[in-house]
Amino acid sequence: MKRALITGITGQDGSYLAERLLTEGTAVFGLVRRGSTDGLQRIAHLTDDITLLDGDLLDAGSLLRAVEESQPSEVYNLAAQSFVGRSWREPVHTAEVTGLGALRMLEAVRFAAPDAHVYQASTSEMYGGTKGRVTASGPFHPRSPYGSAKLFAHASAVNYRESYDMHVSCGILFNHESPRRGMEFVTKKVARAAARIKAGLDHTVALGNLDARRDWGWAPDFVDAMVSMVRAERPEDYVIGTGVSHSVRDLCEAAFRAVDLDWQEHVVVDQGLLRPADVDVLVGDYSRVEEALGWRPTVTFDEMVSRMVQHEVAALRGA
Repeated sequence: MKRALITGITGQDGSYLAERLLTEGTAVFGLVRRGSTDGLQRIAHLTDDITLLDGDLLDAGSLLRAVEESQPSEVYNLAAQSFVGRSWREPVHTAEVTGLGALRMLEAVRFAAPDAHVYQASTSEMYGGTKGRVTASGPFHPRSPYGSAKLFAHASAVNYRESYDMHVSCGILFNHESPRRGMEFVTKKVARAAARIKAGLDHTVALGNLDARRDWGWAPDFVDAMVSMVRAERPEDYVIGTGVSHSVRDLCEAAFRAVDLDWQEHVVVDQGLLRPADVDVLVGDYSRVEEALGWRPTVTFDEMVSRMVQHEVAALRGA
């Protein structure tokens, strides 16, 4: 039986990953900060089937104990302070958790489970202000503390692969969404606002830069890519995206269309929500991972947004 250790198991990606692995018979261990009982709702339906271990990316000893106890054949490091906006307010904390936390995890695996296959969650935010075509090797130019911390983690993962002959793969994921997204992300905020406005509970929603563009994909699709990378014969780094970008304006239009409303009547711009710096327009070219591992996205942007909005509508109805 395969044994998998997932950091960040309580998050969007971690919950979908745990479901996927359990379905195929993998023993799943999840790292949870000791004493924390918040945020378990995404995996509440799985707690009888998974083993939760105390651990914190800030505590190297706890990570070593978790690896020793789980003896994983697969390690998925998904944990991070992953909200870009928050990283501007807490840059040092973001660096400690997202950057050095990944390094601590790699060290724990190197000492306690050196033969395990490791997945490191990298991000398109590492490209930031990069111009032109990007690949899995860069060029990188992060424009937020979060992107900078992730770049350190990414470089550390590559270094451990090359220096210690570890099977470490990095997925450079572009934005990926689902009904399980946290409220701090604009996709969730817009989906919930559309549902609440349709129900007559609100009338407007305040957003920042409507012209900001992102490559948004379906989170379960991206989880499939993670598993494919971990189980590949050779460790590699891959860009995971859809190859199509949409603006926040497009997001609003699609979300409000899903409930038969005109977004322009309900969306207002709040200058206070603008970021100090934003990334340039980038899209994820997934051709390399498609060729090597046969992965490609299956859910379109409009379908993704519709699913998120309908989930919020159902939640308001108590379904």
